[in-house]
Amino acid sequence: MIVRILFALSLMASALAADVDKLWDYDKPAVSETRFRKALEQAQQAGDGATAGELLTQIARAQGLQGNFQAGNLTLDTVLPTMGQLPPAVSVRYLLERGRLINSAGEPKKAWRWFRNALSLAQRHNLDFYTIDALHMLGIVDSGKATLEWNQQAIQLAEKSSDMRAKDWLGSLYNNQGWTYHDQKDLPKALDYLRKAQAWHEAHGSGKSLLVARWSVAKVLRESGEVERALTILLDLERAWQRQGEEDGYVYEEIGENLLLTGRRDESRNYFARALAVLSKDEWLVKAEPARMQRLRQLAQ
Repeated sequence: MIVRILFALSLMASALAADVDKLWDYDKPAVSETRFRKALEQAQQAGDGATAGELLTQIARAQGLQGNFQAGNLTLDTVLPTMGQLPPAVSVRYLLERGRLINSAGEPKKAWRWFRNALSLAQRHNLDFYTIDALHMLGIVDSGKATLEWNQQAIQLAEKSSDMRAKDWLGSLYNNQGWTYHDQKDLPKALDYLRKAQAWHEAHGSGKSLLVARWSVAKVLRESGEVERALTILLDLERAWQRQGEEDGYVYEEIGENLLLTGRRDESRNYFARALAVLSKDEWLVKAEPARMQRLRQLAQ
């Protein structure tokens, strides 16, 4: 009987989280925050403390994505008084979002313990989706071999889990593991995982995420010396973005790099100029990678 009750509670928590997460648009955190606040008002009026608690954790996350770390932490503080009366999933999300705020504020070592506590609590309650979230965040704040191990644990759980939301992590996890191997200069393994990510997105009709996955494979192919294969993929990606009425500066940049390697300097100059025009609009990239932007300016001339 106890097992059946716990299983039922787990299903309820999963359904609750799924409903809350449908409000997310990660590219527009301010819009998401507005949606969460409207839903929070409705939950509070209905006396639904569990949903209200869940929504507050996601309001905090949306605030963090807007750079409002202090506001995010204050929002999480409001969850604490009633957290002991709420489903375990709310406590796990509280720990995850506290850790994300701390990490985004530039303190990954301090964030580590919050993600480790979230992992322990999620595992204790068999919450696969949040267990994977915690593992993937530990992979982000850790480094070297530890990152690979955290990522691999997350992949193994996602692959065997019966929770479909947990399985939906796989595209991102394969991508993360691929880029971790890339950072460690293991290009064959990087390519293997990035191809797995591409295959996953192809199977799930992921739209723009599939285009990004294909770009990732092309970039590592270039770095592996397979320039012509990479260029073929990238030129097709250029057309794919155009069909959507959009353009991708990273695709232009990669096409330029491949053309440069094949001695087609005049053609590459045009693509570097187009990359510069698009990527210079990204304030984060301009601030984070000034040397990269300067190189684009030089190659565009």
